[in-house]
This record gives sequence, C-alpha cells and structure tokens, in this order.
Amino acid sequence: MTTPAVSLSMPTIPRRRRSPEEVAGAAPVNGTKKVLLAAPRGYCAGVDRAVIAVEKALEHYGPPVYVRKQIVHNVHVVSSLEEKGAIFVDETDEVPEGALVIFSAHGVSPAVVESAENRGLRTIDATCPLVTKVHKEAVRFAKDDFDILLIGHDGHEEVEGTSGEAPEHIQIINGPHEVDKVTVRDPEKVIWLSQTTLSVDETMETVRLLKERFPTLQDPPSDDICYATTNRQVAIKKIAPKADLVIVVGSANSSNSVRLVEVALEYGAKASYRVDFANEVDETWFEGVATVGVTSGASVPEVLVQDVLRLLSDYGYGTVEEVVTAEEDLLFSLPKELRATLKQAGDVSRALGGRRPRS
Repeated sequence: MTTPAVSLSMPTIPRRRRSPEEVAGAAPVNGTKKVLLAAPRGYCAGVDRAVIAVEKALEHYGPPVYVRKQIVHNVHVVSSLEEKGAIFVDETDEVPEGALVIFSAHGVSPAVVESAENRGLRTIDATCPLVTKVHKEAVRFAKDDFDILLIGHDGHEEVEGTSGEAPEHIQIINGPHEVDKVTVRDPEKVIWLSQTTLSVDETMETVRLLKERFPTLQDPPSDDICYATTNRQVAIKKIAPKADLVIVVGSANSSNSVRLVEVALEYGAKASYRVDFANEVDETWFEGVATVGVTSGASVPEVLVQDVLRLLSDYGYGTVEEVVTAEEDLLFSLPKELRATLKQAGDVSRALGGRRPRS
C-alpha cells in the first residue's frame, strides 16, 4: 500500500492569548482601529479549477485519487482534500499501476507525463492554463533555437515543469543577483520568460539588468506573471502605506503569498507577517497598531481570511474597509479528461473553475 508523501495536520491550539485589555495596556493605540481588506485576494481561477478537479474526481471515481505534489500550495486545502480521500505523492512511481493521478496546478515536465504513461496511469492535467501558456512559449522559442532565460525560483515545481520542456535551451535566473552569471550562445537570439507567481517589481528589475547585458533581449509575447499575482500585489501596494501591520494569509511554500509580505514591507507597511491560520496570529503584533491590512495569496480559501477578521474583531478591529483595485471574473474550463466524465454522468454543477462566491 502506498503511503502518502504529504501528510499535513491542522495546527495545534496555541498558548493562552493575552486579552485585548492586556494588549491595549502594553502600548496604547493612537487613532481609530480598523482593517483595510484587500480585494482582489484569495482563490484565483487556476487554483479554483485545480481544487474542483480533485473534488470532482473523488466524487465521480471514488477514493483514492492520487495527486502528484500539492494540488495548490496551501496547507488547509491539501489537508481538507486528504480527509476526502486524496493521496498526495512526490512522484508518479509512488502511484499504483493503472490508478488515477492528477497533475497539480503548477504543471509538470514532459518527462513526468511520459513516466505516467509508462506506468499505465490514468491522468487528469490540472495545470493552470496560464502556466501552460508559458510551457508553450518555451517549446516555441526552443524550436526556433533561442536561448531562454527563465526568471523564477530554482526548485519550484512550476519552474521545474517549464524548464523540463526545453532543458537544453533554458537557464534559470533566480533574481537580479544572478544576471552577471548568464551566458548565451547568440545575444541576438535571447528571450526571457518567467514563473507566474513572482514579485512584479523584482522580475522587472531582473529584466532591466538583463537588457543592459543583452540589449536585443526579447520580451515574451504576453505577460507571464499571472493576472492574480499582479492584482494582489497592486492591492497590497495601495494598502501598505496606510498600514501599521499587514497580515498575509497563505502557506510558506506559496510563492505569491511570500511575495505579498515582501511587497507590503517595501511599500511602507510598518510590519508584515504571513500566517496559515488565525491561531498563528500573535496578539503582540497589535500593540500600538491602529490600521491592519489583510490579504491572502491566490491559493487561499476565503474561510481562512474570515477567521483572521473574526480574531481582529475580538481585539477591537471590527471596522473593515475593503480596498478594491480590480474586479476578477475569469473562468477556466475544467480539465478535458474530467469534463468528458462529467458530461457522461450528466453533472453540470461545475463545468467551469473560477472564483467561488465569498461566504
């Protein structure tokens, strides 16, 4: 029997919290307490599509359903799906022959697809369509014999999948500090691509430095950093200068969540912290704090944000102002392998994956 490679438990109950009165006594607050709540925040269309794909696969095929890597980078989501019968594995060779395996939203390399085929696995590809777009760009420019400079975090699943499309053509650039190390065969045939969940500002700084070295460096046909990553960073940039504290809900392995903390600090927040759950919030963070900014990464269900807001309300931050910088209504069709099954079963309840109503 295969043992799940990823086993995540819910967090333990924390130590006794200091009361609101104790916190107020430690450092009085100047001004009215309030929360600035970022919008957009939370689930993007690609994440929702991937999570729904696992839920629907469990519903129609029954457990166990295997998932290569975490379907999305969120502790709560993975744990919840495990409870429903999903088994998360690191590689396809951990999946019994002939079983069903779902590829995560971050995408996989052709070698992973081939490995699954060789083991006779049934597959559902839940790769975010925006990641698939970057894969296709890599294939296209490799075919034209370009050197491809892939800006991203070495070791991240998305970067591994993209670089696997054309490993002989792709160099991974982790950030501005690595630009000096880049070598290319022909400076006239170089293009940059990027991981979809990076800091917009840092990515463009890397591109600026690359263009100083390679003036004819080509840009990708369209933005590689996804709309959701960009929108969440724009929202927190607007909030940060007004915030004494910014709380980002998201997991440690979520690149876009970690970037939100960095962006908040860079744009003026006096302090910023990332938490998976409300019970990880340290009430000492509230000392002397009037305005708290709150946002969440693109793989975070809204229920976790609401838990944080309830905790904040207990400490006097009951006034919530939503700061809206964009409206998101993008929807992606569910993976084609799953759509066929749902159609045959007459299930039209979730033909599309997109932002779920906030509740």
